[in-house]
Amino acid sequence: MHPDCADRRRSRRHPPPGMSLARIKPFHFSFPRPRLPGLAPLLLAAGCSLQPPAPSVPLATPGGWQAPLPATAEPTLPHHSSQQRLLEWWQQAGDPALPGLIEAAQAASPTVGTARSRFLQARATRMSAGAALGPTLDATAQTSRGFSQIAGGIATQNQAGLQASWEIDLFGANSATRDAAQARLEGAQAQWHDARISVAAEVANELNNFRSCRRELAIQESDAASRAESARLTDLAMRAGFQSTANAALARASSAEAAARARQQRALCDISVKALVALTALDEPALRARLAAPAQPPSDTLFAIDHLPAAVLAQRPDLFNADRNVAAASAEVGSAQARRYPRLTLAGSVGAATFRARGTNVDVSTWSIGPLAVTLPLFDGGRRRADIDAAQARYDEAVTQYRATARQAVREVEEALVNLESTAARTTDARAAVEGYQASFEATEQRYRGGLASLLELEESRRMLLTARTTQSALERERMAAWIALYRAAGGGWRQEAPVPPEASPAASTAPATHPS
Repeated sequence: MHPDCADRRRSRRHPPPGMSLARIKPFHFSFPRPRLPGLAPLLLAAGCSLQPPAPSVPLATPGGWQAPLPATAEPTLPHHSSQQRLLEWWQQAGDPALPGLIEAAQAASPTVGTARSRFLQARATRMSAGAALGPTLDATAQTSRGFSQIAGGIATQNQAGLQASWEIDLFGANSATRDAAQARLEGAQAQWHDARISVAAEVANELNNFRSCRRELAIQESDAASRAESARLTDLAMRAGFQSTANAALARASSAEAAARARQQRALCDISVKALVALTALDEPALRARLAAPAQPPSDTLFAIDHLPAAVLAQRPDLFNADRNVAAASAEVGSAQARRYPRLTLAGSVGAATFRARGTNVDVSTWSIGPLAVTLPLFDGGRRRADIDAAQARYDEAVTQYRATARQAVREVEEALVNLESTAARTTDARAAVEGYQASFEATEQRYRGGLASLLELEESRRMLLTARTTQSALERERMAAWIALYRAAGGGWRQEAPVPPEASPAASTAPATHPS
């Protein structure tokens, strides 16, 4: 084949540097190709006409992030794709229950299980496509006994042989199919890691919601207890003639309202536990025992990301999978193009037979090389041309999806960075508001008990304190959710050297999780 054509085929089969994920070694078969001088001009012309689209397309990524980055010493990846390091990284969140819940959820997740199954299917398809490049060898054996007119009696005939066939991949149709299968295998491997990252983020978000719910429940219960005590004191003062009946009724109504809010908040926390049970497949008593461990406040900066968007996008397994889909679609176009040209097959056989009749034995051995057959497509009603058009349309779709995935990835990182900056800026104000309203409430309560403030003033001060404390708790939940979103948007620390899914499906562990220091 002409050198220029060979260069084009090599560029189609191998992705550009920096985007390859050849963790699974390709199965390549190399066989000498027969010399066919009469077909040389046809092969050269046909080979040069095979021009599949590019296996990788450029992305117009921004030069930098528009939102401010978290301040850290240096950019770091969350967990470098290792299962153990993933669990250890989540220790920084300050919640001892989180790593064990992530491990249980990933073992029980149907999303992770489906992604693993698709990887195994893609690997089997890759092996099948690679085997199509080599010869096939079949063994046959048969025996028969019956009347033979030639032998003039009962005869026994035994036969055994080996039959081989090989389709010589002149125009790279089978090679392109193998390359497409390899690209989809690499994409399926990245999808498995993406599923694990998604489950980890989902569990972290649900646990974050539960912890926030428990904080708000503590606030509501404290407020209910305070209002109940105020109602009791007001009722005593009313009986002594120091408070009016209206004030006593207001205090009782305020206490009842606070108790109702606390009960509603407790129900929300129970619902959050049910969600965690569904995610982790753990028994509820065992899960509640894990959740009983107190959580520490997370650090202000859990991790950092690279200031170059292109570097961050390279850590996204979903974007890598989209890139592999482009490469696979390109190879499929090449395969469809190659099937419009002649096919060359070579066959051969080796056999032995014995014939026994009336005390006579006859042994026969045979072998053959050939036929060497050429199949030239002449008319198919436009089917092969339609296959090429369909493959080209799938390639265009893959390119569009790849670029859309990249834009969505940039958007997710930018949004997470904006939320982090916003929550960081509001944290100081929220803490100052709680401290101020707490001091105001305590002073108003002292004045009320000394008869210098009305009950309405006390309730207004209490309401503002409750609102400030609830806002602070919601802000803590929002900030942790922003960190989780950035973790997910940055690819969760996935790398192109990530390990492959296990052969056996992991079972959810019900033993208490251990947490390294």
